[in-house]
Amino acid sequence: MDRRMTSRERVLAAFNHVEPDHVPLWLGASPAFREIARRQLGLADDEALSRLVGDDFRRVLAVYAGPEEYAPYANLPPGITFRSPFGILRHGYEGGQPVSHPLIGATTVAEVEAYPWPDPAWMDVSQIRAEAEQYGGQYAILGGDWSPFWHDAIDLLGMENLMFKMFDVPALVDAVLEHLVDYYAGVSQRIFDEAADLIDIFFIGNDFGSTNGPLIGEAQFRRFVLPHLKRLIDLGHSYGLRVLLHCCGGFAPLIPAMIEAGLDGLQALQPSCRDMEPASLKRRFGGDLLLMGCIDTRLLIDGTPEAARAETRRILDLMMPGGGYVACPSHDYVLAETPVENVLALYETAQEYGFYAG
Repeated sequence: MDRRMTSRERVLAAFNHVEPDHVPLWLGASPAFREIARRQLGLADDEALSRLVGDDFRRVLAVYAGPEEYAPYANLPPGITFRSPFGILRHGYEGGQPVSHPLIGATTVAEVEAYPWPDPAWMDVSQIRAEAEQYGGQYAILGGDWSPFWHDAIDLLGMENLMFKMFDVPALVDAVLEHLVDYYAGVSQRIFDEAADLIDIFFIGNDFGSTNGPLIGEAQFRRFVLPHLKRLIDLGHSYGLRVLLHCCGGFAPLIPAMIEAGLDGLQALQPSCRDMEPASLKRRFGGDLLLMGCIDTRLLIDGTPEAARAETRRILDLMMPGGGYVACPSHDYVLAETPVENVLALYETAQEYGFYAG
């Protein structure tokens, strides 16, 4: 290359399956990990951490401004760590697990309709534009609501019950998913109306895989989930944005349907899960999707800096050729138990080793 690309140019080149000057990098990390890293490294703020690791992305988020009884972190009952917009109380590490399933006893669509669904207007988008403008067009901006509608359906109905109701009362499942996606699409539309011209990527997240394969069969995925996923994809595309899906687990059998729905990229790509070998993903889907991840978070948690460096080089060798790859750990969040020195080893190696010839 005649000059170094900006981070934004680098990422968009990768989405276009053109080899940029350098493989793009992204650090998704939990607030707890970021706090540990800042303290250990003597950094002033999150921006300093992002610059240190060479993160090519920045993220803008709406802020909750609705009724106090639905606030995610305020006025929580004892032992509760998070409240979802749908009133689900959760307990435990990094967001935790639901303590109840409010619609588990529902048997009719009328009961679903009567549930107190949230209002997209509860999310304040007024600061989004200024937040994006501060980066001066240098970085690829991730925006839109995370939209974990599959997770929320599980939280509301219970996983086993949700699976049974797909066969026993499919209209009930349809109604739940429609209400969930109505909310998320409404929030994201408000964000995009405010600042879509400053946002590059609609970043959403739903985990459809387990270690051993998809959590839902392809037929049921196409019947119940794909129309709602496509609705979000179409929303992003209507504003000229790329749509990137975070998805954990071994969900490879579902990827062709995601491509048919118009998805632009997949993030996480856990190599320890069934049928998620990086070289295979690159061969089968690298021409259709931006692939982002593949550097095993289990190794980052349990391994050494030397192992992290070796694995980063191995994955870059597999995934970089031809473009269409962003280097990052195989999860949307680096969690607090991950040694900071292992994470630094990943990004230092990628910064040194990730140049394209040109």
